[in-house]
Amino acid sequence: MPRQPKSPAPRRGRPVTFDRDAVLERAMRVFWAKGFAATSMNDLIGAMEIASPSLYAAFGSKAGLYRAAVDRYVALHADLVSGAMALPTARASVEALLRNAVTVFSRTDFPSGCMVEQTAGEAGDLPPDVEAGLRALREANNENFSARLRKGVADGDVPAGTDIAAVAAFYATVYRGLSLSARGGTTTDELHSVVASAMAAWPLLTAARP
Repeated sequence: MPRQPKSPAPRRGRPVTFDRDAVLERAMRVFWAKGFAATSMNDLIGAMEIASPSLYAAFGSKAGLYRAAVDRYVALHADLVSGAMALPTARASVEALLRNAVTVFSRTDFPSGCMVEQTAGEAGDLPPDVEAGLRALREANNENFSARLRKGVADGDVPAGTDIAAVAAFYATVYRGLSLSARGGTTTDELHSVVASAMAAWPLLTAARP
């Protein structure tokens, strides 16, 4: 759930006569549930309840609509990420990032899993610019863990000898696993149990090296 720059301005065309936020919400849900490649323009037009010319005038293309939908997804969860990153210790922040992920990935009013992480297997089906943007988002998510660990070292709540890269990679992998498990039907309680196990490893992972 990393931060994402705003998408490019829509192309000129017919005046937009619909609620952009509402139709983007619908498009986001379709892309989130089905992925980019498996979502057809008919799927989107049906879900968004707008005419094809209006869609193209507002977003330019399926790829343009997808970028806007991802922007909306990221913005939807930005406060959760910011709140977790602002907690007083690195351990608390890392656990909050994972607990928040469980909440988002297993909500019954949204598709399961992470909209950004699920695209990792679609690389060959995505336009190059879309794939590059999603890869940057996944890297930014990994960087959240690294940045919070570095701050923990600076603040003194993480030992100076901690292998930041290795610990961050471990928790980023847990994060991705939570997304995949949620899409596979793993229950919320089971996902929280995974987080508890991952956090139990914290003392060993962050032990000062000789």
